[in-house]
Amino acid sequence: MIELYAWSTPNGRKVSIMLEEVGLPYRVHAIDIAKGEQFAPSFAKISPNHKIPAIVDTDNGLHLMESGAILLYLAEKTGKLWPQEFPAKWRVVEWLMWQMGGQGPFLGQVHHFVKFNPGKSAYAEERYTKEARRLWRVLDQRLGDVEYVAGAYSIADMATFPWVRNPREGVDLASYPNLKRWIDAIAARPAVQRGLAVLKDKTRQGPMDARQREVLFGNTQYQRR
Repeated sequence: MIELYAWSTPNGRKVSIMLEEVGLPYRVHAIDIAKGEQFAPSFAKISPNHKIPAIVDTDNGLHLMESGAILLYLAEKTGKLWPQEFPAKWRVVEWLMWQMGGQGPFLGQVHHFVKFNPGKSAYAEERYTKEARRLWRVLDQRLGDVEYVAGAYSIADMATFPWVRNPREGVDLASYPNLKRWIDAIAARPAVQRGLAVLKDKTRQGPMDARQREVLFGNTQYQRR
């Protein structure tokens, strides 16, 4: 049994999609990051970085944080969605690292500055928006050459898809036809639909209140624990 600690965010959805794809039994524990539940001492034992997602594998007691590490672990555990032959194995790792180190962080920063904190820093808005658009182009060009990000459907797709399935900050998918084809194909997969439904009822409706903004963007996250 996999104990999944997550919230309704792109990183959380990576793991619920993966669990549905490979068919492992799992139980979901909602960690409301706007309430600061990620800072609870009990959660810190599982995720020392106080971030979701995290898992505990009750088969062996292993606990893991970081979505990329979790995807690699689940793929290795099940022998699915991470080919082991050369060079396909490393193509998956390459694009998974691209997502973890570039696409996810930069799209997250665009959302942070453009949606949640507009007008705070014109430089940050311009820098992160330009880099995010560049990353969209990289992905679109890649998907003009292959059906899925690493060739065959894999954990690289599961890592990337949640961050682009609902374009934000003025991105028009008509400008990225290869990417749109790929998004539509993945969104049609039954396991993906089930994975996206996990914690869907927890998605925040409306703007954040002052307390939620403090927890997510203020000094709360930087306190010594």
